[in-house]
Amino acid sequence: MKFLDLAKVYIRSGGGGNGCVSFRREKYIEYGGPDGGDGGKGGSVWAEAVDGLNTLIDFRYQQHFFAQNGQSGMGRQRTGKDGDEIILRVPVGTEILDEDEETVLADMTEIGQRVLLAKGGNGGFGNLHFKSSTNQAPRRANPGQEGVDRTIWLRLKLIADSGLLGLPNAGKSTFLAASSNARPKIADYPFTTLHPNLGVVGIDNTEFVMADIPGLIAGAHEGKGIGDRFLGHVERCAVLLHLVDGTSEDVVGDYQTIIGELEAYGGALAHKPRVTALNKVDALDEDERAEAHAALEAAVGGKVLLLSGVSREGLSEVLRAVRAEIDDDRLRHKPVEEDAPWRP
Repeated sequence: MKFLDLAKVYIRSGGGGNGCVSFRREKYIEYGGPDGGDGGKGGSVWAEAVDGLNTLIDFRYQQHFFAQNGQSGMGRQRTGKDGDEIILRVPVGTEILDEDEETVLADMTEIGQRVLLAKGGNGGFGNLHFKSSTNQAPRRANPGQEGVDRTIWLRLKLIADSGLLGLPNAGKSTFLAASSNARPKIADYPFTTLHPNLGVVGIDNTEFVMADIPGLIAGAHEGKGIGDRFLGHVERCAVLLHLVDGTSEDVVGDYQTIIGELEAYGGALAHKPRVTALNKVDALDEDERAEAHAALEAAVGGKVLLLSGVSREGLSEVLRAVRAEIDDDRLRHKPVEEDAPWRP
């Protein structure tokens, strides 16, 4: 299944039914009177967060959602039928934006959450509604209220506890494959990862979700390379793991490139807790490792961990450092299995 995290959708709520102008015409009834019923309500358009979805691919094949109009009123005091509503089923973590693609209408963060996107129109009053002692034969009825037309954007932001950052070919997918059950595509050329990947990472009887996004390059906030559109998937993370390629000729420059892109992206992303790790140290000798480590620590102004996703060197230490930045209420604790007595 293809991954799609942005979709443009056109919705329209149903219009209300018209009121009816009708009079009783029955044999042996000397005085008839008005009996026109009201129109039915138009259907509304709702959005609901459901379980089991992790992409907006369904909205690539259908972009128009029009709710049903209400039925017009009828004689004999009969009210028209209400129009059927429409429910857009979206993955958890979907943001619903207005047509300007900036105004947030709703943020679907919980399963079962429902949001009204377009309310159906009310039905018009029939002439029975206008009957009074001074107007015993009204010949007027109201038209139904029109539906609401609007264009919205659906933007998916994956729900993850931690996120991976780094330049292309920094070893993010290799790290995710080594530490979780995810199996992303891994190759020796940049931009192998084209779509975000999620993996469940376990350490010290606890589990958390880690997101791997495509690599960034200098100028990504201006649309260069794949761009920064995937940075939205790590906005909900509690901590960011920044991997720096230890085999690069300029590890400090690589680090500063990513930090600059985070600051240019804006929001709270640049201020999130970060864990920095020097990756691919298995390909370095002792002198190269020490030199790169010292230079990176001086640029970071804090501790830098050593890591190798291939040889798994330093893997547990990095995972423990990431876990320490995640609140306990976001972690999933594994039950501790007690040693049961042996039985034949």
